[in-house]
Amino acid sequence: MIAILIAGGVGLAFTLFMTPLFIRLFHKLEWGQFIREDGPEAHHSKRGTATMGGIVFIVGSVLAYFIATLATGDQVTAAGLLILGMMVGLGVIGFIDDFLKVRKQQSLGLGGWSKIVGQVIVAGLFAVIGLQYRNPDGVPVLSTHISFIRDLPIDFMALGAIAGTIALIVWIVVITTATSNAVNVTDGLDGLATGASIISIGSYGIIAYWQFNQACGTERLAESLESACYTAYAPLDVAIVAAGIAGALIGFLWWNTSPAQIFMGDTGSLGLGGAIAAFAIITRTELLLVLIGGLFVMTTGSVIVQRIYFKLTKGKRIFLMSPIHHHFELKGWAETTVVVRFWIIAGLCAALGIGLFYAEWGVTT
Repeated sequence: MIAILIAGGVGLAFTLFMTPLFIRLFHKLEWGQFIREDGPEAHHSKRGTATMGGIVFIVGSVLAYFIATLATGDQVTAAGLLILGMMVGLGVIGFIDDFLKVRKQQSLGLGGWSKIVGQVIVAGLFAVIGLQYRNPDGVPVLSTHISFIRDLPIDFMALGAIAGTIALIVWIVVITTATSNAVNVTDGLDGLATGASIISIGSYGIIAYWQFNQACGTERLAESLESACYTAYAPLDVAIVAAGIAGALIGFLWWNTSPAQIFMGDTGSLGLGGAIAAFAIITRTELLLVLIGGLFVMTTGSVIVQRIYFKLTKGKRIFLMSPIHHHFELKGWAETTVVVRFWIIAGLCAALGIGLFYAEWGVTT
């Protein structure tokens, strides 16, 4: 528990006090945001705002994790390193995209397929490396089952060792690319993706800590509750990472909220999406991610629906503009109103996800 508090505190302190230094550095490097011309007019004033702020909270999260584990003597585990590795890896893809945008002074950096290839490589490495590790009790970091609140009976290895491994890697790649792109699409208003990510990652911190307290074969678990125990790899370490990232995002939000002095850029949004996907995979709650990250699903869904409807009707639109947060802006809602209301939606979705997680445990006991 102390490591969780230290990780959250270090992450918060780093981004809260160091972000202004990064803002000045990014301005000096001329890393300013490029604003698309067809966007809401109110966004044109944001041109030149420091971007690539994801660097700040990614660095803060990594420092928070290692400082917390060193200070408490807790062991660094493959679970923690894999989550941070996914975050850093996709953050690098996002950084390349952001850098090309700044250099070319246009809204397109990496091509769509180039970005997807980068996401596939990072997610594939996450899967391949993760399959190599088990804890002393023989529990693997990555389950070979599809999971909801815990593992479901659907096991990829039923296809055979080779086909099952390939199918599992593809499954992890799909979850990762979908989640990272969803967070990227949601990052369109000051503080929107930051606040929603705090809610989602904080939820996974709660889930991981509950799995730690109810882990199978531990002295903490009452004998009467053994039937509802969780088989997970290093859940406490996962909770520490979640606390570090959430703390770093809270400190970053101080500077990212409207009117934002710094944007996270694709560096941050892709990195956060990768981290959220990794949390879902390692905590064995992959399908529950649809609720824990409900706002990201809704936002991405609005883009998909808009494009399908546009093509089917040859030019008509359901929304004034997609993603859906821009639709409400064009309807006259203030940016802060949209952001706060969408945070509420994100919180309700996450609360429902956590509620189902806890309810399943209650029914099982």
